[in-house]
Amino acid sequence: MNFSFCLLWIFIQRISTFSFNQPKFCSNATWNKSAITFADQNIIGRLPRALFINTNNTIYSFNQNTKQILIWANQSSNPTKNISGNFVGSLSIFVTNVGDIFIDNGQSNKQVNQWIQRNESLITVMSVDSQCFGLFVDQNNSLYCSMSNQQKVVKRWLNDVDLKPKLVAGNGTNGSALNQLSSPDGIFVDVNFDLYVADCDNNRIQQFEVGQLNGKTRVGQGSSNVTFTLNGPSGIVLDAQKYFFIVERGRHRIIREDANGFRCLVGCAGEGSQSDQLSAPNTLSFDIDGNIFVIDYGNHRIQKFNFEKTSCNESSVVGTTNQVAESELSTVSLTTTKIEESLLKLVFIKK
Repeated sequence: MNFSFCLLWIFIQRISTFSFNQPKFCSNATWNKSAITFADQNIIGRLPRALFINTNNTIYSFNQNTKQILIWANQSSNPTKNISGNFVGSLSIFVTNVGDIFIDNGQSNKQVNQWIQRNESLITVMSVDSQCFGLFVDQNNSLYCSMSNQQKVVKRWLNDVDLKPKLVAGNGTNGSALNQLSSPDGIFVDVNFDLYVADCDNNRIQQFEVGQLNGKTRVGQGSSNVTFTLNGPSGIVLDAQKYFFIVERGRHRIIREDANGFRCLVGCAGEGSQSDQLSAPNTLSFDIDGNIFVIDYGNHRIQKFNFEKTSCNESSVVGTTNQVAESELSTVSLTTTKIEESLLKLVFIKK
């Protein structure tokens, strides 16, 4: 294997690591305001928090009452598998593209666990001080945990021998300075390894560039261009164009950013239990068709808001795509498969 082949192979591996859906939408995209209840309290238990949907449309969540990871495969309406373990108060979950599941187990056990699919075993992969309100695994195989009670975000490279993580955001004290957080919740890491934090009690979204402990306020209180105020943001997801989708727990709704700014997408009628309402939502995830699934915490359910495909013409929306660094590829709307095919052709030419 020559050097050029190695570089290209590494690039392919890097692109292929994304396990979640990142749709690309037109600016006019809309979702049905009335949701379908995907899972109610009988299935998901009381006060659910964890949610993840992979690129095969397999859905993962956690039942706090039964202490089980729940899995819905093949678009099933009922869980097709459950995983039991010594999970106590688990708040977050992340799944890799090989089906390994990372789950918060910090409340009593002070750890993050990894369930390995190939042999269905459970191991400890990070030592933590408290619960992880958000979990994320980046392209470099680093695991992130947001500790809301400890006012910080930490990470650990999973190939490291030491289980202790290092600080990447916040300084462990409650505050609103650029190096501080107040009840950090959901987190997201982009292709450039920039960390985005739903800084809940500071009513803002913070961006921490790789290696920087001073954040930049991107949305909300203290941002350089205050175009939209937030009340208790608890979840943050970036789409294929790096626009924000924000779970705003304090106003019980989902916010979307596009080229025209910010607007309310769903839950805009205020708190409640009707199909067009939410109560203290805290997490969202896209399926492969661009539908939005929301953990409706206060109503003990998972809600599905269907993407209205007719709101975008065929040329202005791409189903789903993985992030690609702008310096490496200029067209972000290519799917992973297409990128891999084009790179493989280059590999053979190089040889």
